[in-house]
Amino acid sequence: MIAVLCAGAALAAVTFAFRAAGPAVAGRLELGPGVRRTVDLCALALLAGVMVTAAVADGQEAAGYARIAGVGVAGVLAWRRCPLPLVILAAGGTAAALRALGVH
Repeated sequence: MIAVLCAGAALAAVTFAFRAAGPAVAGRLELGPGVRRTVDLCALALLAGVMVTAAVADGQEAAGYARIAGVGVAGVLAWRRCPLPLVILAAGGTAAALRALGVH
């Protein structure tokens, strides 16, 4: 348990240091367009990986088709640049409707 707390504290300290260094370095460091695009794509890939993992897995077992369909609807609506409340309601409604129909 102590190791987990130490790891959490270290992660918090490093995150704080990165966030504090950002504004201090922002005016001095100029990123090229290729580097900026790579950083943007890495952030997008990380977010997509987290989204897929959360959609497909529920602990040690599969999440079910209803959740996957809800996340798929949310992804399509977000890609189409729909408002966030609509995306959330449509994703939740899709999953709820499928579960009500017996699809799990």
